[in-house]
Amino acid sequence: MRRGLISVAIFAAFVVIYTLSRHAIDTSTTTTTTSSTTTTTAAHATTTTTSTLASSTCSGSSFSGAYNEGQGAAGTIYASVTLTKTAPGSCTVDGWPLVTLQDKLGGLVTVTPIDVPSATNGFQFLPGTASDLTSAANRAPSSLSLTQNQSVTFALAYSDVAVGTKACGNGVSMSVQFATDGSTVSLTPSSPIQPCDNGQIWLSPFYAAS
Repeated sequence: MRRGLISVAIFAAFVVIYTLSRHAIDTSTTTTTTSSTTTTTAAHATTTTTSTLASSTCSGSSFSGAYNEGQGAAGTIYASVTLTKTAPGSCTVDGWPLVTLQDKLGGLVTVTPIDVPSATNGFQFLPGTASDLTSAANRAPSSLSLTQNQSVTFALAYSDVAVGTKACGNGVSMSVQFATDGSTVSLTPSSPIQPCDNGQIWLSPFYAAS
């Protein structure tokens, strides 16, 4: 009888152990991976470019002109022309003037311009022989920027001594251009311009009026 009870107890213990082993809890580790997203914002640099427009070549229609009567020396007449900007805005003058002469009927008078200074001749304008004439008349041309009411000058000279039997010109009015095909500044000298030797006229570059 005692032995039977022991056998029953052993069997019951076995059942308990088996049952517990069947219901054992498995502990598992869950790893959560968080994905980190990096957003890169590209900054676009904005570049502002300021463009300065160069002044345009002056137009004769924006100017008034005055002929400054000169003096004579050894058969050569010296004079100058002052051109004043009457229109608003700015423009640039550079180089030598383009000069034409008209007779009393409006016809063109022959003009042979000679730019001074020049490597082909040694002509020099004489200081004091024309109104507003300075040593600047003998310098190489330079670019001049003009605004309203500013002026530029150029000097001129010509021989009034006839060569042989050929008559000298007789210009009663003058037209000046700053550039080929540009508009003109017209002016009237108090005395005719009478260049001899096929209308030869020495011209200085434009220079700043004093």
